[in-house]
Amino acid sequence: MIPVGFEYARPDTVDAALALLAEHGEDATILAGGHSLLPVMKLRLAAPELVIDIGRLAELSYVRVEGDELAIGAGTRHRLVESSEVVQAECPLLAAVARTVGDPQIRHRGTLGGSLAHADPASDLPAAVLALGGTVVLRSPRGERSVPITGFYTGMFSSVKEPDELVVEVRVPRTGTAGWAYEKFTRRANDWAIVAVAVVDGRVGLVNMGPTPLRASATEAALADGASIADAAALADQGTDPTADVTATVEFRRHLARVLTKRALTTAAAG
Repeated sequence: MIPVGFEYARPDTVDAALALLAEHGEDATILAGGHSLLPVMKLRLAAPELVIDIGRLAELSYVRVEGDELAIGAGTRHRLVESSEVVQAECPLLAAVARTVGDPQIRHRGTLGGSLAHADPASDLPAAVLALGGTVVLRSPRGERSVPITGFYTGMFSSVKEPDELVVEVRVPRTGTAGWAYEKFTRRANDWAIVAVAVVDGRVGLVNMGPTPLRASATEAALADGASIADAAALADQGTDPTADVTATVEFRRHLARVLTKRALTTAAAG
C-alpha cells in the first residue's frame, strides 16, 4: 500500500528537529531508521502530516563511557552497538542482543533510540535495556529529562514521551564481567521473537510476554531470596499477560518464558 501524503523535513541539528516537533506537535513524527515507521504508514495505521528525518544527525550517534555508565546516542545504529569494542567490553549483553535484530540490512539502518521509542513489546532491545536497568534521556524545547526504563512504557506502542520530545540518549550500567545471557525463540532466524529472555546481574527482561516490555519480577525476587535457578525460572511468567497469535498460544508463551529463563539464568551463572 501507499502512505497518505505527507510533508518531509531533514533538519541539520537536534535543536532544529525539536523546533519542528514543537511547532507541529502530534501532527509530526520522527524518522530514524524507518523500519518501524514506514510499514505502519504504508498500512495507514499512522498518517503524520510531517515526517522529520533525523537519520543523518551525527550528534546522535556515539558510544562513550561516562562514570559507571555507557552513554549511547539514540541515533546509534544497531550495527555499531553490536560491533563496538566499548559496548562488547562494558555491556556485552547489549552488543549480543543487537546482533539478533533482524538481518544485516536492518541492523545497518535501525537505531537504538528508534527501537526503544517505538515501544514494541516484541522487540529485542527494549527488554535488554530493561534487564540492564537503563535510562532513556528525552529532550524538548522545555529542557531535558531522564526516565528510568522501568517507567518509560505505558502500553503497546506507547510511552511517557511527549509529542514535543525526542529520545536523544540511552544510558546503561557498565556490567563488565557480570554473567549475562540472551535466549530468543523464533520460527526463522530473522523473525520477531515469539518469546525471548535477557538476563544480567540478577535482572530478567522478557520479550513478547505482555503489552509492554516486562521484567520477570517474581523470578528476580526469588533469586534475591536465594531460590535455585530452577525454582526461580518456574515463576518467570507470573505477572505477565501474553497474547495468542498465529505463532503461539498463551500457554505456549508462558512455557517458553519459563524454559528460556532457566536456560538464560544457567548460562549467566556459568559466567
